[in-house]
Amino acid sequence: MSATTPKHVEFEKHTVVTVFGASGDLAKKKTFPALFGLFREGYLDPTTKIIGYARSKLTCDDLKDRIRPHLKKPHGVEDDAKIEQFFKMISYISGPYDTEEGYNKLRSACETFEKEKQITQPHRLFYLALPPSVFLSVAKQIKALVYAENGITRVIVEKPFGHDLKSARQLQNDLSPLFREDEIFRIDHYLGKEMVKNLLPLRFGNKIINSSWNKNHIQSIQISFKEPFGTEGRGGYFDNIGIIRDVMQNHLLQVLTLLTMERPVSFDAEAVRDEKVKVLKSMAPIDFDNIVIGQYGKSTDGTKPAYLDDETVTPGSKCITFAAMTFQIQNERWDGVPIIMRAGKALNDGKVEIRIQYKSVATGAFNNIPNNELVIRVQPDEAVYMKFNAKIPGLSNETQVTELDLTYSKRYQNFWIPEAYEALIRDALLGDHSNFVRDDELDVSWGLFTPLLEYLEGPDAPQPEIYPYGSRGPKELGAYLKKNHYEMTKNDYTWPVTSPQHTD
Repeated sequence: MSATTPKHVEFEKHTVVTVFGASGDLAKKKTFPALFGLFREGYLDPTTKIIGYARSKLTCDDLKDRIRPHLKKPHGVEDDAKIEQFFKMISYISGPYDTEEGYNKLRSACETFEKEKQITQPHRLFYLALPPSVFLSVAKQIKALVYAENGITRVIVEKPFGHDLKSARQLQNDLSPLFREDEIFRIDHYLGKEMVKNLLPLRFGNKIINSSWNKNHIQSIQISFKEPFGTEGRGGYFDNIGIIRDVMQNHLLQVLTLLTMERPVSFDAEAVRDEKVKVLKSMAPIDFDNIVIGQYGKSTDGTKPAYLDDETVTPGSKCITFAAMTFQIQNERWDGVPIIMRAGKALNDGKVEIRIQYKSVATGAFNNIPNNELVIRVQPDEAVYMKFNAKIPGLSNETQVTELDLTYSKRYQNFWIPEAYEALIRDALLGDHSNFVRDDELDVSWGLFTPLLEYLEGPDAPQPEIYPYGSRGPKELGAYLKKNHYEMTKNDYTWPVTSPQHTD
């Protein structure tokens, strides 16, 4: 589908979208640009009213000036006109989060707009681009003063959804009297990424892949998250979170469930989420003796600082900036297949990818050639490619690893691929919960990770291994991967493979 010819959809007309925390980084860098992207591509109806709400004493023009640098313009000059049209949809209200003052203004703005448009069943979407400390205050005021009694109310809540199992349950208990589960959209932006959304079609829409997606053929699965930079002055924030809470308990676990769940009975959102919960409940407790933890130190050349060099970090902190752990799923499909999850900061590369490594040829001819791998690169440069063995062209019988390659930037050059927030906000506008986290799923996932976090953060917490800034991670990583059945390629391999140099 071309960016200039969007597919017809049933637009939600005259919706009021309120962005709480409108003056903050998340709103200006993600939320408003996502709303603009949907509008630019024809997926946000021009009749939509967007209200920014924050404590900051700004004018509407001030807010627009903050947003403007972050609006993407892939079509060039014609998007300048689109931006001005988009800005006409935006207004701004300044008010506190915990008292009625600003919410009365917000209710008045909503009701005035809906009366002008003769809307009898309002559709109001509230996006909480806020820290968790004010979630409950805002939710209570929305329910008391701005809830669409005779229409539709939807509330998007940003992570973190708690700090551990206890705090997650407390948040659930606080929100549940205010909003029904079908009114709450817990947003995890990884579920909006193109390659993550492609996992179910890739698995269940291809017999050739799905028939081998089990313990009989797969040796190991690896989900990797690598960042080439450290905390960069934000160590004080990161020190209370660590890499496990930051990306593993949420983003990477969501990827894991989509990789391993059973086929849903339908495309219905609850059918999909039912299967995700089922596979989470099948997971064995995380083995504390089968993990690798690390914290980055100075780079080997001394040019990059150690984590503890950050002045905002607690001196002597044991905060984990790298972790690798292995999951075991105790069901008929996956029993015995190690599923490795690893994530780290200040590494040698920046990427998120999934590696499905198949078992080797058991005996006889070809039993010494490398394992096949299906690689799904989530970011950057979305791609799916299969590493397989083929005979080298010519008279030789020698084989070489090559690939079947679907790189999105090459195959889908004229397609608009939405950003994660664009896809998820549109889902919320349409009431589709498929790519949002359900309450019981959140409970089971925190139940899985909380014992590990208590062990790593308790009085007898182990010391993380120091690894150099810019390295692959802790030294023991290679041995750890091998122990958990991931085999490194046995011969030289470059991707993509280039043609050989010929000489006369």
